[in-house]
Amino acid sequence: MPKTSSCENDPDNCLTQCIHPAAIRAVRAALPARSLLAELAEFYKLFGDGTRLRILAALSIAELCVCDLSTLLDMKQPAVSHQLRTLKQARIVKARREGKVIYYSLTDEHIRHVLRVGMEHLGEQYETTEAL
Repeated sequence: MPKTSSCENDPDNCLTQCIHPAAIRAVRAALPARSLLAELAEFYKLFGDGTRLRILAALSIAELCVCDLSTLLDMKQPAVSHQLRTLKQARIVKARREGKVIYYSLTDEHIRHVLRVGMEHLGEQYETTEAL
């Protein structure tokens, strides 16, 4: 039997070893497949970069071309293009051509929702929250 003295003062550890088989069965039956959770982890990694988040926040407000985004973010166009390519490959943003200009926008409302929920979780009141 494991010693409990090392974790008695730790509120995150049980003071006794016990397993709840019914709870484990219920959760195991409802738990998404590991492969799906791995894909989800990759999806959320895309939101872990400040530049990509700034691009997504801007695109949640309006459809923009790479020149607009470069100016808005005060970044070189190749750097913005690289991030857009990454987001496009992940199907988070989409592109449409109008003449010689390519406009970028969010793929769907789910992306806007992910951004909004993240900001709400942080409890921040940004002016752009309403636009999201």
